[in-house]
Amino acid sequence: MRTAHRVETVRAAEAALMARLPEGALMQRAAAGLAAACCSLLGKGRVYGARVALLVGSGDNGGDALYAGARLARRGAGVTAVLLGDRAHEGGLAALRAAGGRVVDSAHDDPFEPLAAADLVLDGITGIGGRGGLRPDAVPVARAARGSDAVVVAVDLPSGVDADTGEVAGEALRADVTVTFGTYKPGLLVDPARSYAGALRLVDIGLGAELPGVADLEALQHQDVARLLPVPAAESDKYRRGVLGVVAGSARYPGAAVLAVEGALRGGAGAVRYVGPAADAVIAAHPETLVHPGPPDRAGRVQAWVVGPGLGDEPGVAEVLASDVPVLVDADGLRGLDPALVRARSAPTVLTPHAGEAAALLGATREEVEAGRLAAVRELAARFGATVLLKGSTTLVCGPVTEAGRAAGGAVRVNPTGTGWLATAGSGDVLSGLAGSLLAAGLRPVDAASCAAYLHGLAARRASGGGPVTAGDVAGALGGAWRDVTAGL
Repeated sequence: MRTAHRVETVRAAEAALMARLPEGALMQRAAAGLAAACCSLLGKGRVYGARVALLVGSGDNGGDALYAGARLARRGAGVTAVLLGDRAHEGGLAALRAAGGRVVDSAHDDPFEPLAAADLVLDGITGIGGRGGLRPDAVPVARAARGSDAVVVAVDLPSGVDADTGEVAGEALRADVTVTFGTYKPGLLVDPARSYAGALRLVDIGLGAELPGVADLEALQHQDVARLLPVPAAESDKYRRGVLGVVAGSARYPGAAVLAVEGALRGGAGAVRYVGPAADAVIAAHPETLVHPGPPDRAGRVQAWVVGPGLGDEPGVAEVLASDVPVLVDADGLRGLDPALVRARSAPTVLTPHAGEAAALLGATREEVEAGRLAAVRELAARFGATVLLKGSTTLVCGPVTEAGRAAGGAVRVNPTGTGWLATAGSGDVLSGLAGSLLAAGLRPVDAASCAAYLHGLAARRASGGGPVTAGDVAGALGGAWRDVTAGL
């Protein structure tokens, strides 16, 4: 599992570790890992004679860049530091000069000449505490670096992005690779900042023992999902495996009901009970479905409900929320949803909005939600007292937020799987059915939502192969994705 920690937590861990180490040892560890990463990016045998430019601000990331530059210079690289802050790390400057590196002060010298010739640029302009984008004087240099042919390597975090939130409030320097130290920072895993980070490399500097047991953000991996997925026992039957009720579809959108049911069936539900006006379309596509004319409370016992996909103005949301089993609300079910109705429930609720739906629930704009995804998912989870799966370029899952501001069940989860081709009609309906089936199987809401997002994204990659994909293709690939995840067990 990848874990990420906020700046405050990282700094506290660094302070505790530095108290036990010789002065400067922690920065040397970071610089050694950074230099090693740069060597591998330049390629075997290409460090000697390579041209490296360091963009150096006044923080510790600038010091890391200077010490790493000194190591590269001692291996024969031509290293030039471009100073962009009011001051630079004195020890790092001395080490670079002693190794034969050159120093250019952007206030008096031409900062663009070293960039035009560079094979690799190290971005050490701002540190993890930076806010609000690059300073105006750094913007032309950052643009020149990005416009060059050099590989741009961010030191700990791309300059101009917010480490804690993933927000990009101004100009930022887009990296090809980010080498981060000790632990991931939330902004490296959440858009829009994630798209500035490029490939991620984590350097172990010994912070592990100083970090708290619960991270601020986490991303599941194959083995994490495999441990959570339900496995039928020898005595299992369709009822013990979990029966999911689905209230979805309308005369206008019968396909939404079909896709939600398919997502549930391929997600391991022992049986699916469908309630709604699209029964004929559902039975035609999936004859194993149990259909009922409604209302939901007369359809038979279920272990969880999904309500909303393609529902239009059809009834069902209030009736389902009145039940005493977990409920997932998606799409049309989210329209005008009353937080008090959700908070009054005795059983868990999962909401699965995309950015537009989240904006309507929060009274914000879609752009505001997309610019501050972590803040949006936390606010929704707090307002509704529900687990929230916020769909998008980075899908986030947050449990109900307590008064202390922590998500119930631990860290917010960010989904690492998926593809841009997944942004297609009906894919969210498949996800709803899949997550609902895992709820019915007994998974905690946070686990059901995050495992469903993981499998859904993995299935999309499988089905796409780099090209267009339909929601039906994604549903059809869920079994293969499940097998891929559990293959190592």
